[in-house]
Amino acid sequence: MKVVSAAVVVLAALVVAPSASAQAPCRPTEFHVAPDGADRGAGGARHPWKTIEHARDQVRAKKKHQKCDIVVNVRAGDYVVGETIEFTEADSGENGHRIVYRSVDGPRKARLLGAEPLTGWEKYKGEIYRTKVDRTFYTLFEDGRRATTARFPNRRSDDVWAPYLTSVLKEPEKEAVHQWLYSRPGEWDKSWNLDNAQVTVWSGGSWSWFTDTVPIQNPSWDDNQLTLEHWTRYALVNSGGGSRYFLQNSLDFLDQPGEYFFDFAKGEVYYWPRGSIDKVVAPTVQTILSLAGSAPGKRVQNLAFDGLALQYSDFVGWYRNGWISAGDAGVPHKYPEYDRQIEMPRNRFGAVTLTNTRHIDLTRLHIADTGFTALYLLFANDHVRISDSLLENIGADGIKVEGPYPGEGDVAGHNVFTNNYIHHVGELVPGDAAGVELMNTGHNEVSHTVVRHSARYGISLEVRPEVKDGDGYAHGNVFKYLRIEEAGLDSGDMGAFYTYGVSNTDPHPITNHVSQVVIGDVIPDASMPDSGTRGVHMDAGGCGFSFADIEVGEVTDDKYQSYQCNEVTNANWADGFDASKMEYD
Repeated sequence: MKVVSAAVVVLAALVVAPSASAQAPCRPTEFHVAPDGADRGAGGARHPWKTIEHARDQVRAKKKHQKCDIVVNVRAGDYVVGETIEFTEADSGENGHRIVYRSVDGPRKARLLGAEPLTGWEKYKGEIYRTKVDRTFYTLFEDGRRATTARFPNRRSDDVWAPYLTSVLKEPEKEAVHQWLYSRPGEWDKSWNLDNAQVTVWSGGSWSWFTDTVPIQNPSWDDNQLTLEHWTRYALVNSGGGSRYFLQNSLDFLDQPGEYFFDFAKGEVYYWPRGSIDKVVAPTVQTILSLAGSAPGKRVQNLAFDGLALQYSDFVGWYRNGWISAGDAGVPHKYPEYDRQIEMPRNRFGAVTLTNTRHIDLTRLHIADTGFTALYLLFANDHVRISDSLLENIGADGIKVEGPYPGEGDVAGHNVFTNNYIHHVGELVPGDAAGVELMNTGHNEVSHTVVRHSARYGISLEVRPEVKDGDGYAHGNVFKYLRIEEAGLDSGDMGAFYTYGVSNTDPHPITNHVSQVVIGDVIPDASMPDSGTRGVHMDAGGCGFSFADIEVGEVTDDKYQSYQCNEVTNANWADGFDASKMEYD
């Protein structure tokens, strides 16, 4: 398949009816779910059930001695998800057969919505409305479009993160602080009410690698100081340089359409609608679908979800990527440094979350407007297929695989992620965002995929540079027929294709393969203070790769940065590039 056709192929796939078991020698058992059904019914075509949860429970009871696939036909309509829909090993297909949940009326027709409308609005002031709510949430949507948490300074447009303020060094001995943010005199207004406010910051001074979103504990106006409730990942001033940041969630910042403020103490939401106040919805769940076996030896397996649309999920009130120091997790590990690489337990979720699974098919999905990662695979997952899907307007990563801690068992891999179109990732967590991020996992295929619009990466593969040979599992991966566009929009010292800590000891045998990749321009926002952007960045330990037929657009640093430990054939940063070998139109 030609790279440029990836989006077309995805969309074409979305209009082809699925075959539940094309090769099966038996006729699948079928059940039906419909928005106007009744869970007291028999689940047949004439008397469908009402909820997927009830269908799951009934199938669990009926699948003993399963002799053929079981298909749950989810009819067109909206299914509001008030609590995460959970599948365990008790819901697995048996005897080599699958259990399939499919949008029977066509892809995207059955919609699982992780949000409910907000009602009871009354005019507050000007164009701003106010309502009481009975739950807490950390993102908001109007008519299928994410609202912006009221912020200062105002963002330039809905699909960028800039502009920012920049922290300053109050005193030389306070350069290493992670909890005190200082401003220049006059940048902040002493009349602001910051009781519910947060700061979103590229901590680390000039390093533009990770973003933290942290509640503000209290301001000290006379000292031009904000004290944060939690430490940021890196210091707020580094090598004399300040960190870019903005303040958010104060009523004093609510000054334009599409912005909202949440008064957590009073349970009140204020919103200035772009259009109709009657089309505002707020998340009910962080995760819509959870597939979780109780242990690596007790996995959910032989399940498939086809053609479903999943829209809306929640974020968190405090976010930091990983622990600050090795060992901070408080759990003994062979490589405690990996604590700094992996999400903290409180942030291990996605709109679809998998852990302890095997032989799961997620096909022809449409996932949109998530609070955090769209598809999150944690620890023991293998032979998972994610294909023919559209992921858009994602809070963090599109697809994220977090394999096990190094040296503790190779239990994740052999997954296929193909024919997907992923765009606008990292909307709430621009730092470290990627269309596809693989961590300490091997023998995966990422292919025939477009990633577009990311503050940082398009595709990444990471472990840690401290990991010795044999203890890291990120080998045998294949990346082919990829197009990455608009990466590196707000960060530096990066590559649209990025690796870190994969092979850390000579002689670096070639175990990962990259071919037929087209990378567009990688140009950051003018406010970005870090070193330049690259097409391909093989960071420390980014060794043991073969590259063939790679083309990179304009960058602010090198198109390719690597140690002398990889093989390159026909790339446009080297002499003799032959464009005729690129398989695109």
